Amino acid sequence: MKILITGATGFLGRRVCDVLSQAGHTLVALSRDPQRAKQLVPQLTEVFGWDALAQALQGCDAVVHLAGETVVGRWTDAKKKAIRDSRVLSTRELVNALAQLSIRPKVLISASAIGYYGNRGEEPLTEDSSPGSDFLAQVCQDWESEAARAESLGIRVVRLRIGLLLGPGGGALQAILPLFKLGLGGPLGLGNQFWSWVHRDDVVGAIAFALERDELRGPVNMTAPNPVRQREFAQVLGRVLRRPAVLLTPAFALKIVLGEFASELLSSKRVLPQRLHQLGYRFRFAELEPALREILRVP
Repeated sequence: MKILITGATGFLGRRVCDVLSQAGHTLVALSRDPQRAKQLVPQLTEVFGWDALAQALQGCDAVVHLAGETVVGRWTDAKKKAIRDSRVLSTRELVNALAQLSIRPKVLISASAIGYYGNRGEEPLTEDSSPGSDFLAQVCQDWESEAARAESLGIRVVRLRIGLLLGPGGGALQAILPLFKLGLGGPLGLGNQFWSWVHRDDVVGAIAFALERDELRGPVNMTAPNPVRQREFAQVLGRVLRRPAVLLTPAFALKIVLGEFASELLSSKRVLPQRLHQLGYRFRFAELEPALREILRVP
């Protein structure tokens, strides 16, 4: 296939490009900095600026839309605007451009996030579960609504609700790894909240799976089948690193340091990949400890 990718230079996007190019696909990208993108991702045959969106889409069989400002960090008003605009407005712009094509791609795989569900405690969450009402939940709803407009154009749309993304050299793990290596890691708050994690290679695998499977459409939970409580996550990471992981970080301290973003780390989302399971997708990393050992290169 000829595939257009946005967010190609990101932690997930670089791995997507690597795997899809090895599979024989031709990859083009959209980037705010085309020259930098070409240098960072040599698998790309062409890189276009967003002002050349219509040209970039010509002849594409599929679109993989991963662009979005990271949610990690203190949520100032400017940060929240960037989080929202980089997702909602870019998706709107993309679908508007798709509408102008006489020959359109067959499939749009658009990233979303499990933030869609909000803080849900012990409740098991499938793709049929209702959305939450906090900031990220509203962003995800608006983000997905923009992507879903492409369905009226005859394009199959897959909305990947990605969980806590783990992989070497980036993602959620990199933010907490230094503390754990020093033996200063441990539960956040009480540690009872569910963290629905996923290995980056399984997200890439599911994207490749979605490109081929015409019956996969709509929302898709992109999380490993075994979410864990945050306390267990800390214990497993400590065991893999052979470091103690017992120092509790009180919720109030997190809120002082991180502001509103702390609520995301303290919220509970027990998300299950029901659609992928129904269609027979086989996770490479279904359990946390083997995933962490592979990422950290620890036998």
